[in-house]
Amino acid sequence: MRADRLLMILLLLQNERKLTTSELAEKLEVSERTVVRDMEALSASGVPVYAERGRGGGWLLSEGYRTNLTGLKSDEFVSLLISSRQDLLADLGFKAHFDAAFQKLLSSSPAALRQNTELIWGKIHIDGAGWHQSKETCPCLATVQEAVLGNRKLLILYRRDEGDVERTLHPVGLVAKRSVWYLVAEIDGDFRTYRVSRIVSAVMLDETFQSPTGFNLALYWEQSTAQFKRNLPRYPAKLMTREDQLDRLGQQPYVKVLKIQAAGNGWAAAEVEFETLDSACEIVLGFGSSIEVIVSAELRTRVISEAKAIVNLYE
Repeated sequence: MRADRLLMILLLLQNERKLTTSELAEKLEVSERTVVRDMEALSASGVPVYAERGRGGGWLLSEGYRTNLTGLKSDEFVSLLISSRQDLLADLGFKAHFDAAFQKLLSSSPAALRQNTELIWGKIHIDGAGWHQSKETCPCLATVQEAVLGNRKLLILYRRDEGDVERTLHPVGLVAKRSVWYLVAEIDGDFRTYRVSRIVSAVMLDETFQSPTGFNLALYWEQSTAQFKRNLPRYPAKLMTREDQLDRLGQQPYVKVLKIQAAGNGWAAAEVEFETLDSACEIVLGFGSSIEVIVSAELRTRVISEAKAIVNLYE
């Protein structure tokens, strides 16, 4: 543990040139006394580290000194690509590698790693914009990830509403949409998207495949997401909404607010699009007396019917 910390001190000083005792203590999450002892240990072992006194001083390494690194591990590098999302790091098992990887990359930047950067970026895509949060269990994620990074064919059993289906895929990439993982795979010459949490079982086959020439995972995801949104069902309606509920209405995952017009007395008229009649009724009921359906008559009738049923139930 201490050896790792000493190496981290060397990397920090190489990358940032000069750091105070308090800055090092904060970065390493140890006491200032521990930092001083570590500096004494480095000096005793022959590392040319010294303290610059006075205002603006700090710990430095002698000019020209650089420690020899063992090289950046592939696991550590992949963790850097998704470092903005700690939950995703944990999903893929890379979180423990992050700090060491970041410092090694800045310090050494080996040629082999630079050559592989474009390849790695093409294998994992993080979409930070979200529809709604959902934390799912993905027991097959590790196997899927290994197949993606190794260009290995994958045999999966996939859960669909009409029943489980078996597929042999060419897994070309992983995409994280908030907390939800998706597998992008080539099958029968076409690219398809699979929700990883719905993969019941996954077996990585010995047979490899060639990555499709010119395929861009981020571009594919952007285009397929846009197509998905265009194909979503739309159920238009007009509501009378309390003004203090407009922000809440706009944050609903299955509602698109098209137009708002003040109606006076703390109310506003809102033209919206729901996805379906069922979801529209559920959302409107969730707002209680803060929303009244003006159009459509079908939705208004459904809401009144459900409201009466609720009253009857409690009476």
